[in-house]
Amino acid sequence: MTVSSLADKRCVPCLGGTPPLTPAEIAPLLAQLEGWTVEAHKRLTKPFKFKNFVEAVAFVNAIMPVAEHEGHHPDLHVRWGQVRVELWTHKIDGLTESDFVMAAKIDRLYANRPTA
Repeated sequence: MTVSSLADKRCVPCLGGTPPLTPAEIAPLLAQLEGWTVEAHKRLTKPFKFKNFVEAVAFVNAIMPVAEHEGHHPDLHVRWGQVRVELWTHKIDGLTESDFVMAAKIDRLYANRPTA
């Protein structure tokens, strides 16, 4: 599976009781993403760089409709020139494949963003 095919998948709603991915299951999914890290085996994170605050906020605004459509909402931390994205599945306090799908979709948004 390539990054683009991961980005083409849909997020699947998690039902409580689903076990989080194990480190062995996380590794091949993480290998398909660039620049993302896994914190404490349960959160997928990545900082995105921008020229200024306006571009950072525009990126957050571009993420919003995708997150809403997928029903998978990242934590977004905005500051001047940077957006830090955190993904995890809250219902199980861990990672599912949908977190990696959403990460790939966010990477695609970043790669296709308008630049000045």
